Amino acid sequence: MILSLTDVGISALLVLIAIGISLWLKLGLAKTLMIAAVRTVAQLSLIGLILAWIFAKESWYEVLGILSIMTLTAAISAKNRIKRPYPGLLIDTLLSLGVAAFGVTLIAMLIILQVTPWYSPQYIIPISGLILGNSLTAISLTTGRLIDHLHDHQDQIRTLLALSATPYEACHHAIISSVSGGMMPTINSMMVVGLVSLPGMMTGQILAGADPTQAVRYQIVTMFLICASSAISCTLSAVFVIRRFFDRELRLILPK
Repeated sequence: MILSLTDVGISALLVLIAIGISLWLKLGLAKTLMIAAVRTVAQLSLIGLILAWIFAKESWYEVLGILSIMTLTAAISAKNRIKRPYPGLLIDTLLSLGVAAFGVTLIAMLIILQVTPWYSPQYIIPISGLILGNSLTAISLTTGRLIDHLHDHQDQIRTLLALSATPYEACHHAIISSVSGGMMPTINSMMVVGLVSLPGMMTGQILAGADPTQAVRYQIVTMFLICASSAISCTLSAVFVIRRFFDRELRLILPK
């Protein structure tokens, strides 16, 4: 089934329901919803034109350029979600996202999917987008929780350091709690996938007429890729935070 612009316009009217609820309950979200709806149409329309151009050319440097922009945008988004930012946070977030997403995506393209060429935009861009979107949420949760712990329990941490504990030993419980919290959205989605929710990739393939069995297999692979990327990015972000908050003398330093 091919959707026309009229069909898209009719679906846009559904946003009016959300706006009506906001006005009725005085949520103050009407303007935000309208801006979000306009941005959704504009951004997706623009990326559709860009992807159509890239798909036609299949140039590796253009694909890597798009992936770099996606990673940078995800890093900025993750950084902006953290209430207590510190100098160098954007670099740490970018490195955590880049290493995790790029590494896991390469495994998917070279080993699992065995796509030729490995940078085929039809595969690598959608998969990278899914990985980045979930990983940025995981990183923001992990980093935010760990920073809050370092600020709120600085006296306890300094006491442990005075008793010859290393920074990682003094923050061991906080690191575990933060990484676990960052991965929880991914774990929760894995626990209910297929029972409560049908993920977007699988639903899109089925609507496009793909074999449901193949759609399910693609979704399973995608979920496992997201899980691995979230775990790696959360761990790296926690390590980078600890490195930023302790100096060479192993003293706790709270950046302004």
